[in-house]
Amino acid sequence: MESGTSQSQVARVATLRQQLQAASYAYYVLDAPIMADEVYDRLYRELQDLETAHPQLITADSPTQRIGEKPASQFTSVRHAIPLYSLENAFNLGEFQAWEERWRRQVPAMGAVEYVAELKIDGSALALTYEQGILVRAATRGDGSAGEDITQNVKTIRSIPLRLQTDHPPAVVEVRGEAFLPLAVFEQINQERLAREEAPFANPRNAAAGTLRQLDSRIVAQRQLDFFAYTLHLLPANPQVGPLPGSQWQALELLHRFGFRVNPNRQLCPSSAEVQTYYDTWASQRYQLAYLTDGVVVKLNDFALQEELGFTQKFPRWAVALKYPAEEVPTRLQGVTFQVGRTGAVTPVAELEPVQLAGTTVARATLHNGDRLAALDIHQGDTVILRKAGEIIPEVVRVMPELRPPDATPVTMPGHCPQCGEALVKLAEEAVTRCINRSCPAIVQGAIIHWARRDALDIEGLGVKWVQQLVDQGLVHSVADLYGLTVEDLLPLDRMGPQLAQKLVGAIAASQTRPWAAVLYGLGIRHVGTVNAKTLAQHFPSVEALAVAPSDRLASIDGIGPEIAQAVSQWFANPANQALIQRLQQAGLTLASAGQTAATADQPLAGKTFVLTGTLPHLSRPQATAKIEAAGGKVVSSVSQVTDYVVAGDKAGSKLTRAEKLGLTILDETALLTLISTASDG
Repeated sequence: MESGTSQSQVARVATLRQQLQAASYAYYVLDAPIMADEVYDRLYRELQDLETAHPQLITADSPTQRIGEKPASQFTSVRHAIPLYSLENAFNLGEFQAWEERWRRQVPAMGAVEYVAELKIDGSALALTYEQGILVRAATRGDGSAGEDITQNVKTIRSIPLRLQTDHPPAVVEVRGEAFLPLAVFEQINQERLAREEAPFANPRNAAAGTLRQLDSRIVAQRQLDFFAYTLHLLPANPQVGPLPGSQWQALELLHRFGFRVNPNRQLCPSSAEVQTYYDTWASQRYQLAYLTDGVVVKLNDFALQEELGFTQKFPRWAVALKYPAEEVPTRLQGVTFQVGRTGAVTPVAELEPVQLAGTTVARATLHNGDRLAALDIHQGDTVILRKAGEIIPEVVRVMPELRPPDATPVTMPGHCPQCGEALVKLAEEAVTRCINRSCPAIVQGAIIHWARRDALDIEGLGVKWVQQLVDQGLVHSVADLYGLTVEDLLPLDRMGPQLAQKLVGAIAASQTRPWAAVLYGLGIRHVGTVNAKTLAQHFPSVEALAVAPSDRLASIDGIGPEIAQAVSQWFANPANQALIQRLQQAGLTLASAGQTAATADQPLAGKTFVLTGTLPHLSRPQATAKIEAAGGKVVSSVSQVTDYVVAGDKAGSKLTRAEKLGLTILDETALLTLISTASDG
């Protein structure tokens, strides 16, 4: 036991973890809560406080470790112990029967067999590795042979256990399954993105995959991903876990006992006829599910038969994905509206007679841009065909000119902005038509919503309804105007009271302290997202340095490239944007990185990659990171062959072990400080 830690504290931490893990399992896996939210929160805070006071008590499977302290700088590649094969597709029952005939030709003496039918979840495949019952690695499918290590992100998924629910775990177990976004969560995320004038995700699959590749696990946690397990590999065999499963059905049962969510709608089918019945049943019932499914996965149940059949170069011969056909429905076009986003992009949107499509009522569908509008040759009053297929956002697939009214007029892009009346512009190299009037109310409103979002200036309480009123009443014409608002200015707004006005003015004032990278992202420069903004802020520690940076210098930075470089250069060349920067500086915004210099080749640790692990005797992790970055080095979260140095402190753990296996240079705190000092002197 560590000095300063009592036996009672150790026991209390263990009890709290057990209680919280049981509550999470009941809530997220069984959907049968055993604890009120406020009780869970109180116990979680108690555990968090104990671990903060005694960091030596923190373990990898603690509920507090589901969200990382800082964003990762990159993902490392990991090879799969067993390849993650994709599945052969069958697009109708005839193709399913042909698949069955093919595998039977390989084992002609085989009689009746059992199949396991599972709903095909439209998400992102994951491979989870547990050692002695503890989750140690989570990887994406990648190319099937190697994927990306996204362990910290996967830990945020509450339905994935950090520790297997067994007293005698196998030495190593690999679990495969599908991470997905529930439909309600997906729709909520898209509503929030639309409110911020961001393009909505096309479908839950894309949203899940994009979420898992976020560098900040806190963002992943907010997205509320879920998970169904469907494959189990026990290596090596451990007699303490009982007889190893001999079939897919038994493996699913064992996964459930280990604490995973396993799809409750699975079915053991004694014949292919039962599979077809299952498929037909879910063709309509799938629209009542809380998640998206686009077919049925059919597997031969017996593992011995699976092994005998083996694999092709691409697929297992013993499994097939039986897909549902894309659903298409006709409806009548009632009109087309043109929406203006924060970048000035004008998007045509079809207003439709409401129609049922894939289980939901659809009354609107995007027409994307002018090129798509022309290609469809859409006319007022046309009958159009809508499709979702695996997509959640409906789109117009084609029109039916044979049903067109005789006096119908074609729909074309407007020549002037529907919001401000200024002439629209379409560049030859773009499909998008834009309003370039920076004073356009729609652009101003979108820019302010973007500026106020959490990963930009994070102005709490400045929502869409307030922004609309501020712009409509002429109180703000740019983001800089926010910093001149007073309580008296806000009081005339609808439903605004003195207390709320004071709170909003305070939130705006608090945003003046946001870091330079957040301000840069908040400016809304085309193609500059949160990651690119941080990269640019690291290389150019002030707005003055970035504003005069040559385009070719910007393009040479890893992760930037010519398109982003051109967008940044053009933005800073605009006199209106130069005036905006001056006003933001006068308002007291942070437009420089405190105590940082640009990461150039002249810096002593330029190009060197570091990994920090364990607890250093004098430096906190942020302090050590700051010293390394100030000298031009880069701190990443995972150890790989390209890591230059691993800085190890007390309780270093698996990162140190991996570094030793790879033969990497390992430093303690003293050696790190010496390296920085020596390199700087040199």
